[in-house]
Amino acid sequence: MTRMSGFDVVAVRKQFPALDEGAAHFDGPGGSQTPQVVADAVARTMTSALANRGRLTAAERRADEIVIAAREAMADLLGTSARGIVFGRSMTQLTYDFSRTLAKTWNVGDEVIVTRLDHDANVRPWVQAADAAGVTVTWLGFDRETSELDDIAPLLSDRTRLVAVTGASNLLGTRPDTQRIAEQVHAAGALLYVDGVHLTAHVPIDATYADFYACSPYKFFGPHLGVLTAAPELLESLHPDKLLPSTDAVPERFELGTLPYELLAGTTAAVDFLAGLGGTGTTRRERLTSSLELVEAYEDALRDDLEARLAALPGVMLYGHAARRTPTLLFTVDGHGPAAVAEHLAAAGVNAPAGSFYAYEPARHLGLGPEGAVRAGLAPYTDQSEVDRLVAAISALTGARSTN
Repeated sequence: MTRMSGFDVVAVRKQFPALDEGAAHFDGPGGSQTPQVVADAVARTMTSALANRGRLTAAERRADEIVIAAREAMADLLGTSARGIVFGRSMTQLTYDFSRTLAKTWNVGDEVIVTRLDHDANVRPWVQAADAAGVTVTWLGFDRETSELDDIAPLLSDRTRLVAVTGASNLLGTRPDTQRIAEQVHAAGALLYVDGVHLTAHVPIDATYADFYACSPYKFFGPHLGVLTAAPELLESLHPDKLLPSTDAVPERFELGTLPYELLAGTTAAVDFLAGLGGTGTTRRERLTSSLELVEAYEDALRDDLEARLAALPGVMLYGHAARRTPTLLFTVDGHGPAAVAEHLAAAGVNAPAGSFYAYEPARHLGLGPEGAVRAGLAPYTDQSEVDRLVAAISALTGARSTN
């Protein structure tokens, strides 16, 4: 499977030097590999003259233009305003920062809702901020068989201040109907914070339905940092702790210290790379939407093939059967601990790690032990031969005969 509906995986793979090492990378949910154009953008920025942002010198202007370009690129990717793009060290750091800032607006007796499906970065910051503010935490569960979230409506009230929910589970791939949840949350007068870290790499995104949407460029071919988007008007109403001489302008008031210009340049390059994955359109936003539609179709077809073949192997247990999912599979193999399975795969040149991947609540809800399970995540550079290698390696472990 090299071409599907205009998506050319052969051409895509040629852009990733890391693939020349020969391993099959199914560890994209933990961080994707990096295309050459992104590495070049980072290196070029670090070897160019830079200064603090300004308009006087060439070095100042370069820094300023890099920041502006990165905000515009992320706004195009997420369908939001460049004035509402906030950069931080990671999604986790940004969520902690915003949880503390938002907690200033809460009162004793207020409520926040978190889910059993989320990565802990979209759970613990809210639980801890609520505890410090004397606010009640309510938990939204999910079905263990389907991994679909329970109905949130019974939990909402006029005391609900914020709901934190994942756009896609990094453990199971489950994609809750966050737009429907947003309608319910907003009808209750509350805010919605969406963890889009695992979702953004795989489908077109329009984050305007969420009050806050956070993601991480290193999941979609970019450098290690975090991004949050919100309406500029909402950001104007929030007042984070910051240094006295630092600007009070939005979005800069939320960015503590000097921004990593080289990482922002890499982020712009990553967005441009995504826009060039076969999509069409006159604007970058249109090309991004079109390209990610191709990516979604390609990855879903590979996932369906991998899932069907793993399910046919004796002793393989697959978790999560939601109707809408990212190309992410979680599984165990009878008689073999998850860590041992991951070691077996690594010896076969297949990188598919084992664990709970900071998805503490869903792993516990599913009854997984300390070792968790094995996760296989597909990316746009994954090809059919790599799926075949993964299936063959698991087949050898179970004693079954692999079929391509």
